[in-house]
Amino acid sequence: MQHTYRPRGVCCREMRFTIGEDGVITKLEVSGGCDGNLKGLARLVEGMPAEQVIQKLEGLRCEEKQTSCPGQLAEGLKEVIHGLF
Repeated sequence: MQHTYRPRGVCCREMRFTIGEDGVITKLEVSGGCDGNLKGLARLVEGMPAEQVIQKLEGLRCEEKQTSCPGQLAEGLKEVIHGLF
């Protein structure tokens, strides 16, 4: 099922990801932000279990910001798999 997350405090505007029934991320698309970096992030996380992605990316910061695009991906994934709406 595809999910949409609107990141907060970062350059990107929207993250759309699909998580299979087995908990594995099958697709990630990000709108806005640093295009090449976010395409690279998508390629890296596709095929990984969402829980593992959360563990690796949670809490990452970008420059002086309190979060980052990867950190916001972790937050979006947590909302979906842990029901934290």
